[in-house]
Amino acid sequence: MLRTETPTHTPSQHSRALYFDADLQIIFGVTLIGVMGVTSIAPAFPRMVRELGIPPGSVGLLISVFTLPGVILTPITGVLADRYGRKRILIPSLFLFGVTGTLCWFAHDFRHLLMLRLAQGSCAASLGALNTTLIGDIYAGRKRTAAMGYNASVLNIGTTSYPAIGGVLAVIGWNYPFLLSLLAIPVGLLVMTSLESPEPRSDQGLREYLLGVWWQVRKGRAVALLSISLLTFICLYGAYLTYFPLLVGTSFHASPLVIGTFMSLMSLTTALTSSQIGRLTRHFSEEALLRAAYGLYGLGLLMIPFIHTLWLFAVPAVVFGIGHGINTPTITTLLLEMALVANRGAFMAANGTVLRLGQTLGPLVMAATAAVWGIAATFFAGVGIALAMLGIVVLMPDRS
Repeated sequence: MLRTETPTHTPSQHSRALYFDADLQIIFGVTLIGVMGVTSIAPAFPRMVRELGIPPGSVGLLISVFTLPGVILTPITGVLADRYGRKRILIPSLFLFGVTGTLCWFAHDFRHLLMLRLAQGSCAASLGALNTTLIGDIYAGRKRTAAMGYNASVLNIGTTSYPAIGGVLAVIGWNYPFLLSLLAIPVGLLVMTSLESPEPRSDQGLREYLLGVWWQVRKGRAVALLSISLLTFICLYGAYLTYFPLLVGTSFHASPLVIGTFMSLMSLTTALTSSQIGRLTRHFSEEALLRAAYGLYGLGLLMIPFIHTLWLFAVPAVVFGIGHGINTPTITTLLLEMALVANRGAFMAANGTVLRLGQTLGPLVMAATAAVWGIAATFFAGVGIALAMLGIVVLMPDRS
């Protein structure tokens, strides 16, 4: 069931906003499960350190062992989704995510908890790629762009809300945030019983299929877009998510609540901007929007080292958030536009792998920058990355 811009509904149905579409709401559920694994448990880290008797530096392993499987498994699950169907991969992934996450609630040994987190991360590997793949399968044209914007908005609402929800649950006990994983099971049931999405049909052999994927990914435009995805998450996870809180906390002695407020402001701005992508593309090309996004990235990061009043940091948070709200859904939409139905899962999984790599490299690259030139240099490095992304968009091959 491919939805195009040709009217296929009755007038009353057609007038309803796209975000009321039942299939898109189920995809929103998948998206919210996909971003749950890290942000919901982070507030419980200090309590875990105390009650599990582990060094503070070790608690970060709960993130590393969760995200690492995605680097390897995301492209594999993309290939399997193309070969055997999206639901056949997505439904067991959701169910097993819920089961392994809930088992973390019962763990009382850090080693066993790490093993369960590794298993849960393996189950999460397909979620971030298949949600966008489904949007590409079900929607077309401006509806696809709008759906991608709404999905990015929901993602950022999740990343804003989960720390607060996890913090409340962590007051009861360090392991209670893991119970949120149970929500994956009803989402899996909805995917199984209610999601109406076309499944890929192909008589290609595996070799022919893999060559087709490689032919798509190696195109100059695809390489440019994947490179931008990598640089985006190096910039986001390195300069902004790692060193912005450090600067505000160390130089201005801001409390965790104040730091969290700035971070939430950025996420809320991103969510609001992403929800308007469908409207923006009616007036501007995707390439023009990307150029504006990287200008906003650079401007927001450039402001940070020169601010001397704490609450003025809200300004770069909003500016950066607007840029990010434009960038992420637009890049994903352009990648979906290039992908064929038969290899869309693997194509989007390649983007998911690049994102994971950027998340991993960002803090490392900026740590090396800060060690040599200081924290302020990380934001100038982020400006340089924004300019590099702008240059890639300018030189990117046209649609073909």
